[in-house]
Amino acid sequence: MSLVTRTNWKTLLRTVQKTRWFSNGTSSFGHVNPSLDLDPSLQALLKDVDISLTRHKVSVPSHRELDIIPSQSIEESRKVEISVPEDSLERKSPAAIFGSQRFGSIILPLELQNSINLLISTSDKSLLHNDAKRLFQGGDTENEKDADWSSKYEVKYRSRQQASRHSDRDGTAFASIALPAHYSAIRAVLTHVKHRLRPDWIVSKVIDWGAATGSGLWASAHTFQQGVDVSQDMEGMKISDTSLQTYIGIDKRDGLVAIGKRLLRDLEKDKLTVIWQRAFHDDNKMARSLGEDTIALSAFNLTSLATNIARKSLVKEMWESGAHTLILIDHNTTSGFENIAEARELLLKMGRKEMEDLSTEEWSVRGSHVVAPCPHDGECPLLHPGTTQLACGFSQRLQRPSFIRLTKHSTVGHEDIGYSYVVVQRGARPVRPSSKSGRIGATGKRELDNKAESQTIMKELRLHDENNVGEMPPDAPHAVELSNPLRVPLDYELQTELRKEAYSWPRLVFPPLKKSGHIILDACTPEGKIMRLTVPRSQGKQPYYDARKSNWGDLFPHEPKNPPQERYQPRRAKRDGSIGPVRGADIGKRRTVKEQSQISYEALSENIKEIRKKSRRERISQGLENDIV
Repeated sequence: MSLVTRTNWKTLLRTVQKTRWFSNGTSSFGHVNPSLDLDPSLQALLKDVDISLTRHKVSVPSHRELDIIPSQSIEESRKVEISVPEDSLERKSPAAIFGSQRFGSIILPLELQNSINLLISTSDKSLLHNDAKRLFQGGDTENEKDADWSSKYEVKYRSRQQASRHSDRDGTAFASIALPAHYSAIRAVLTHVKHRLRPDWIVSKVIDWGAATGSGLWASAHTFQQGVDVSQDMEGMKISDTSLQTYIGIDKRDGLVAIGKRLLRDLEKDKLTVIWQRAFHDDNKMARSLGEDTIALSAFNLTSLATNIARKSLVKEMWESGAHTLILIDHNTTSGFENIAEARELLLKMGRKEMEDLSTEEWSVRGSHVVAPCPHDGECPLLHPGTTQLACGFSQRLQRPSFIRLTKHSTVGHEDIGYSYVVVQRGARPVRPSSKSGRIGATGKRELDNKAESQTIMKELRLHDENNVGEMPPDAPHAVELSNPLRVPLDYELQTELRKEAYSWPRLVFPPLKKSGHIILDACTPEGKIMRLTVPRSQGKQPYYDARKSNWGDLFPHEPKNPPQERYQPRRAKRDGSIGPVRGADIGKRRTVKEQSQISYEALSENIKEIRKKSRRERISQGLENDIV
């Protein structure tokens, strides 16, 4: 169609549209314009031209305000909006889902936020900011935004009088900065322990060494709730709904304990009894038969103790308390990790002594084993007392409430809290089962279906043998051998099987390295070693997908295709000032942004200038020597 013809058609179309509008509308003079009679063939042609010029855009009739919309159209639109592909929700295998269930980000419950906001409202805001900087930022800095905030409370005063004068101010700063960080770490550990042991585990008593302002109380009360789904309603949880009946907080820092009591002053605690003590008493001990629902907790307290003897006595008190589950948490530093690893060795050593003692054969529960994070009860491969270079630690993200942002003078809405921990339980370690349940999800099932279809096609081309009716070809995929191939969401029986198997799954102690064709995982294995597991794409779609979606701190259920590589680190690690590389010094090493941005064009230009100056000096010196000769 030429340009002139197309222009004529457009003009004719506009004329017809205007005529239709005038014919359908009512004029201001009160009479109706007569309709324009056109030939049917011409009307069909104009309609085709209209569709082609508007590029097949179909106009949807818009309902007016008072028009009645049929209910059938509403239901159809809702069905279209709700339809979601089911396979996208089940691509991970059930075993990988079980090993990676943890909090992505923790939100402080409104009950705790209101208590802290009420405490801050009665204090001087500028003085609170200065106290927070003094305690948790290492003093005044030129640039507050670039300074690193910490949750360590290591303040020391010259006298008791000076400490008592600062007790109320330090407690308020601790509640606004350190309490939310400690709460998130303790909550993450308790949730993981509950997931590993059993979801219906009811805890009625918690003994907390180093209670401070009660972060362990808030975290345990919000973790063990009655009739509340803690994963769905995180902000609306209350202490009155907890299954706890008794909480014993042990701490000698009177200022922090006083603030902890003020936070609980106007709350309904229902059946919960809160007791604050300066030391652990003999009447707090219980028989082992009664300690199944009791937790002995010590969070971020070992580092604050001055001597190794004090730390050992605290661990022994936790062991003698009679609690079945013992949880120790500290900061994700080399010193904090060493304290946790030494406490772990001491608890396992006392458990081995009970197993070797003949007088304890009649006891119902003997010995001890590690529940998390270690998949073994041997020596820690990363522990080198005094020379530890790598810390076995993890991270938990916290959504900052408004009072944290205002106190820190920060606009960042989240913060990451690093921590090291160990969970030890009384009794022998569960026997490693031989079953491998829940290894196939939607991704693996789809791969097996494709293989089965390909085998079926090949089967049609084979000659029919009447003697081998019903036999499968030897290279056909045996999907029946894997128990529980696809069961999501996880039912109770599958969770019970996976809970036993998880004791021997490797734990990712460093962030995974995700390459284009393979995934590298540095994990602590049941053999008591740090092994590098490589999961290539050729191993299978399901193991590769699970490895690609794995995160730091997860349990990885799949065995690697190739033999893992041991990441060896000698007993005497590299000290400051020593010469020579250390074998295995690259365990868990990741290139950070600072290391990648060290080389710049300015540095290269300066280096080139220095080389040119040096070469020029050498030429001048050589010329002077030749002149002298």
